[in-house]
Amino acid sequence: MKSLAELAAIREKMKDKIAMREGGTDTRVVVGMATCGIAAGARPILNAFVEGVDKEGLSGQVIVSQTGCIGLCQYEPIVEVYVPGKEKVTYVKMTVEKAEKVLKEHIKGGKVVEEYTIAKNA
Repeated sequence: MKSLAELAAIREKMKDKIAMREGGTDTRVVVGMATCGIAAGARPILNAFVEGVDKEGLSGQVIVSQTGCIGLCQYEPIVEVYVPGKEKVTYVKMTVEKAEKVLKEHIKGGKVVEEYTIAKNA
């Protein structure tokens, strides 16, 4: 960085990422991809969400990302859905078929798929 203009450009570029951390306007789907999640089959679930978001035309509204250990290995694969203004929903023991249903009913339709949540499976 050699000037104030460069610093201002970096600041402007990072504003969106900071807004996301502080509760941005996008829905976020976070897939647990630690060793236990991957061993339980999380990679196809991550791919199903990425492809499904694109297929449903939600790319500008939904962010799909991965995280490390969520701390509930016995419930892997785990997916957390963050919708702005609502409580986080944790889905457990996910499959590709469950991911497709969550995408259509919860993320696109706004209705939590209760039977896949941690509250129903603990």
